Amino acid sequence: MPSLQDQIASRRTFAIISHPDAGKTTLTEKLLLYTGSIQTAGSVKGKASARHAVSDWMDIEKERGISVTSSVLQFTYGDFCVNILDTPGHQDFSEDTYRTLMAADAAVMVIDGAKGVEAQTIKLFKVCTLRHIPIFTFVNKLDHDTRDPFDLMDEIEQVLGIHTYPMNWPIGSGRNFKGVFDRQSRRVLAFQGDGHANATKKVQEIEADLGDPKLDDLIGQENHQTLMDDIELIDGGGDDFDEDAVRTGRLTPVFFGSALTNFGVEPFLKDFLRLAPAPLPYRDSLTGDLVEPAENDFSGFVFKIQANMDKNHRDRIAFVRICSGQFQRGMDAYHVQGDRKLKLATGTAMMADDRATVDTAYAGDVVGLFDPGVFSIGDTVCADAKHKVQFPAIPTFAPEHFARITQVDTLKRKQFIKGVEELAQEGAIQIFREMGMGMESVIVGVVGVLQLDVLERRLNSEYHVKVRRDGLPYSEIRWITNGPDEIDVARLNLSRDTCKVEDMRGNRLLLFTNEWNVNWAVERNPDLRLSEFGNVTI
Repeated sequence: MPSLQDQIASRRTFAIISHPDAGKTTLTEKLLLYTGSIQTAGSVKGKASARHAVSDWMDIEKERGISVTSSVLQFTYGDFCVNILDTPGHQDFSEDTYRTLMAADAAVMVIDGAKGVEAQTIKLFKVCTLRHIPIFTFVNKLDHDTRDPFDLMDEIEQVLGIHTYPMNWPIGSGRNFKGVFDRQSRRVLAFQGDGHANATKKVQEIEADLGDPKLDDLIGQENHQTLMDDIELIDGGGDDFDEDAVRTGRLTPVFFGSALTNFGVEPFLKDFLRLAPAPLPYRDSLTGDLVEPAENDFSGFVFKIQANMDKNHRDRIAFVRICSGQFQRGMDAYHVQGDRKLKLATGTAMMADDRATVDTAYAGDVVGLFDPGVFSIGDTVCADAKHKVQFPAIPTFAPEHFARITQVDTLKRKQFIKGVEELAQEGAIQIFREMGMGMESVIVGVVGVLQLDVLERRLNSEYHVKVRRDGLPYSEIRWITNGPDEIDVARLNLSRDTCKVEDMRGNRLLLFTNEWNVNWAVERNPDLRLSEFGNVTI
């Protein structure tokens, strides 16, 4: 029986990030295919068929071919237990991605070989650098015509400000794509698919040494000469490989391949598991000390809440990243923010919406806990009150778009309130109520407009509530930090189009249409204290 330390050392927990359509979900599928977790990969392009990506479980994801929620997927490969956190690529869901990165020990950045570094990649990369976690780069879509690999490497270094080290090197691209040269083994791996774009079987690897005359037949004489020139240039003028720089996020190993046709996927997986760190310690905000993963006492934090993953049951799952010790089904635990004891009766491991009961899990793993409505994003769960730890709160993005959501059928008021409150607890939306008004209609704030589409769809499909949506002109939000006894919000001197609202915790806020109105409020109400940030998670 492996010891606690051995179990934890075998864990690898990473998030996959990218700009939309760079092939992030497809890469996730092929990693699962190689490990035997699934038998058939659902092409993200083939949405007309019955197949969909395993990690895309919502109806809207299957219809549009995009990921709009973070999925948690676990599999074993060799001696490793791997947790993949597949994140939304769409910019409208960057907040969900940010929270997910808080639970990852490393990140895999997928880049479209034809487009290079794109806007959303830059934004997500900055989040990774805040935590100084290792970043591995997979340059995808080599089965299409791509930009010069030297240009791509230079762009990663210039735009993202991180040094690069190519672990392999592509041989051609598009129709001329013949495989990759592995710099460690100094061999060419020529890949042969089964002739289909979305190959569903493992590819054959043919190895040959650089300079071997057989390579002229295998990849063509011109490709062979270009490859030898490229490798000579890289070996002579590139960065040296520095494992310490990789672990601190200063150097990114770069892999070239094609997730859709399986080129370079398994070599990437092997090298990634060799170089990626075992679970990292998290800091206890109460003492400032690091909580080491191998400590005996169980602890973890909630980084995601998802309602109604099972349409047959109105369930809520709180996703917990285990930071230390061991989880055991049925164990007693302490909910720090709620100051209460809990029995963790059910733990689940997830394959998107397909779940299996977990009896034990270890630091680095992600378990789904049944949530009766007690957890909020960022909450800490630990062994007991005597050994209390509390991990730092997860910051919340300020909304950038606002809309009024009104129920169409007033007889469904109860379902409407339940729906918006439960979906707000997931963290994708923030709901506000105008002061002095009821809940017949609410103001919803979101980071991206597509979140409003998802809200409307989910209220209809999961709660059977039809709503009317009216866009609102607000663009600035401020929290009132004065206590209720200090200031009477009703008597504030505000511009006519400023809206006074409360969040679901009773915090008082002001919504403004522009910065000028914010300044107006501050100038004409000298005792008013406003903040751009607030703890607005439900």
